[in-house]
Amino acid sequence: MSDFVLGVDLDGVCGDYTAAFKAVVSADRGIDPATLTDDVSWDFAEWGLDREGFLAMHRSGVEHHHMFRHMPPMPGVADALWRLSDAGVWIRIITHRLVTNWGHALIVSDTVEWLDTNRIPYRDLCFLGRKPEVQATAYIEDAPHNVEALRAGGNDVVVFDQPYNRHLDGLRAANWEQAESVISDLVAEAVGSYDAQMPGMDAGADRLDRRIVHGD
Repeated sequence: MSDFVLGVDLDGVCGDYTAAFKAVVSADRGIDPATLTDDVSWDFAEWGLDREGFLAMHRSGVEHHHMFRHMPPMPGVADALWRLSDAGVWIRIITHRLVTNWGHALIVSDTVEWLDTNRIPYRDLCFLGRKPEVQATAYIEDAPHNVEALRAGGNDVVVFDQPYNRHLDGLRAANWEQAESVISDLVAEAVGSYDAQMPGMDAGADRLDRRIVHGD
C-alpha cells in the first residue's frame, strides 16, 4: 500500500507549536503563560505581536530555547502514525521550518532529534514551503494558506483543527484519533482496502524501546 503517501505537517499537527511558543514568549517577557490566550490567529496578534515581532520571537524560540527540540507532541500522534505506517501508508513529513535565512543546521538537527525522541515514524523528511509540489496522495495540515493551495491543486487535505483554521470547510480532525479514522477512510477509498495491522508487526510507538530492553 506504499502507493498511498501521506504528507504530514509538523507544527500545529504533530507538535503543539502554540504551547511551545507560549513558553518562549512568557519566558522572554517575564510574564505568566496563563495570561496568553490559546485562541490565537495565525500570527499570534492576540499576544501583541505583529509579523516582525512574531518572527523575532520565533527566532529566539528556535535559537535560544531550542523550541523545535522540546515542543510537546500532540496526544496520540506517534501511535496513530505507527498504525497508519503499519497499514502500509508512506509517511512523508513536510515542514516549512526554514522560514528565514538563519540557523538551518540547528533547525534540521533539532527537528530530527524531536522526531526520534517522540518516536514519530517517517520515510521522507521534506523542508519546504510550497507543499503542492511534494506529490503526496493526501495531506494533514493546519495552516489555512497551505490547505487552500493544496485543495486548489485537487488534493485531499485533512485540516487539523486549530483556532486560526476554523473558517475552512471539508475534512477535519480535532485530534489524532479522529485524524487516523479520516485518513484510514481515504486510504480505503484510494486503494480499495485498509488493513490496520500488517502481519508480523509489533504494535505501539515504543516497539523499538521494548526490543532494546529485551535484546531482540
